[in-house]
Amino acid sequence: MRVLANLVLGSDGSTTLDGSSKALSSVTDRKRFHELRALASAILIGGNTARTEPYATTPVPLVVITRTGDIPDSIRGNPKAQIWELDPISAIKKASDEFDGNILVEGGINLIQELLIANQIDELFLTLSNKSGGENVYDLSAITRDFTVESSEKIHGETFLKLTRN
Repeated sequence: MRVLANLVLGSDGSTTLDGSSKALSSVTDRKRFHELRALASAILIGGNTARTEPYATTPVPLVVITRTGDIPDSIRGNPKAQIWELDPISAIKKASDEFDGNILVEGGINLIQELLIANQIDELFLTLSNKSGGENVYDLSAITRDFTVESSEKIHGETFLKLTRN
């Protein structure tokens, strides 16, 4: 089992634009997003992501970790959704016990940061968008220093990176 994480960042390091990461995304990023999902046995998100992003349907089991239990009805209606009141590290352990294959962490930034600091992410896929002016500006350089760029591709002004843990 591997833990993969996928994140889009604006050119200024923003992780959301108008309250959603989808606004930072592009057609090419969405294509890559779906390719990563095809490699996953389960998707892991946090409660904030559940409240701001569309997860009413997913191709594989969706694990939502929450401290508040405040999860939208659209996600509760997803037949593949499971809601766990666990911390991120415990959720990764439980997911690795319950699902064969890769766990794809789709966010948000606080969840990904916590898992990076705890050395729980094996591969990190970053899209560096050409959009800026968003919210939740973040600099990943400090917590990705234990990663090596395995591939880098520039398409239509965006940079797509695959980083692997050293």
